[in-house]
Amino acid sequence: MEEPDTAAILPEDHSATAREGSEAGGGAPTTGPRCPCSLPVSVEPVLFLSMFSVALQAPLSTQYLWDRISEDLGFNGSRRSECSNSSVPPDPLQKEVETLTAHWNLYISLGGFLVGIMVVPLLGSWSDMAGRRPVLILPNIGLALQAVVYLVVMYLKLPVVYFLVGRLLSGLSGDFNAILAGCFAYVADISDRKSRTFRVAVLEASLGLSGMLASIIGGQWRRAQGYINPFWLVLATNVASALYAFLFVHESVYPDPSAKLLTARHHKAVWHLYSTGGSSGEDGGRLRRCKLWLYTLCFFLVVTVHFGSRDLFVLYELSSPLCWGSALIGYGSAAQHLAYLSSLLGLKVMQRCLKDSWVALVGLASNITGLVVFSVADTTELMFTGYGLCFLFMAATPVLRSKLSKLVGPSEQGALFASVACVESLCFLVGSSIFNSLYPASLHFMKGFPFLFAALVLFIPAGIIGAVQCFDQRRNQRDAPVS
Repeated sequence: MEEPDTAAILPEDHSATAREGSEAGGGAPTTGPRCPCSLPVSVEPVLFLSMFSVALQAPLSTQYLWDRISEDLGFNGSRRSECSNSSVPPDPLQKEVETLTAHWNLYISLGGFLVGIMVVPLLGSWSDMAGRRPVLILPNIGLALQAVVYLVVMYLKLPVVYFLVGRLLSGLSGDFNAILAGCFAYVADISDRKSRTFRVAVLEASLGLSGMLASIIGGQWRRAQGYINPFWLVLATNVASALYAFLFVHESVYPDPSAKLLTARHHKAVWHLYSTGGSSGEDGGRLRRCKLWLYTLCFFLVVTVHFGSRDLFVLYELSSPLCWGSALIGYGSAAQHLAYLSSLLGLKVMQRCLKDSWVALVGLASNITGLVVFSVADTTELMFTGYGLCFLFMAATPVLRSKLSKLVGPSEQGALFASVACVESLCFLVGSSIFNSLYPASLHFMKGFPFLFAALVLFIPAGIIGAVQCFDQRRNQRDAPVS
């Protein structure tokens, strides 16, 4: 049985309700009203446009790095596939191009991550007092500046080190992770407990759809017109996202004009959240803190598996025995992204008869079975069977985001989702490092072992979610009044 909502969350009609705020150092609550929003304008378009720009830019920048480094080193060959029948030994110059491209990708990613991990909690906690709209606008401006730097590098043929400059500019404004934090915090502001999981799932479906659209457009456009025109679209998309947030997104909290951005209190607010369990929300402080850590661990493991296994799909499909061409790889990518929609639909249907925890377990079961099939897939039919079995694989993450949101008070949503966004960024680095190292190491005994390893890892969050749900049910039964 659902517990009563103890946090004052703004309902779907956007009517004004009481809001708790937290003072910097100790997190003592203050009182302030939420902003009444007259129009039901949501932040899904902001997230869709921002994700589109990121998904369009990422593979294009990697390919540009490859081409520029190849040009600088005088390498004119093409990347060989494992399916090639050629017995010619590998070109050492190609190996150098691959190594330099991978290194520059790592430097650029690490640069953005290290700056963002300091800036995103700052912006997220600040948005609890200053409002959500600035956190939706500023990072889009930073992403637009990054696109401008990339365009200048391409037009003037500058050294690729300047890509790192653009990435750092984006990181200083919060990067895409700050937009994620702002959008999810906004949805937590305007939704009640019953609808929040589905609203979060809608945001995640927007991520999948925009990623699919960007992957379809980006590759075809680059082959037709090169790199510069697609990057103009990246710039235009970020500007459009910032303008939409400025013109059409209504503020979900009353901004405090005295709220300062550059202060240590915002990082202290994030620390206070995880060290004490927050100032309000469901359950007692110690139990809230325990659940926050457990659900954050579950989120870390699930998203790490998503990012890590996703990196291997194309490599697995290109090589023997599948030897897929670009058309089949495109179909596989489309099937993977369509799972965002099927997960959204499945979550909506399952919520009619199941609690959120059981919905998450069904989603994890879907993911596990699909990964097991991928680990032994040696035919096209078996590979697409794995994609079909993963049709609910995205049902777990919106449940975990929603559960984390329900554990903290209204004045802590920005701090919470900023920390979750940093965890998500860490998941990308950890997942890519582990799975890209595990794949070549396991080729000699089982090519699909990384997928099997990923399936085994998912049993950990499944066990935690199931155990917490069973504990809550027993506690509710024990505390229920005897008639």
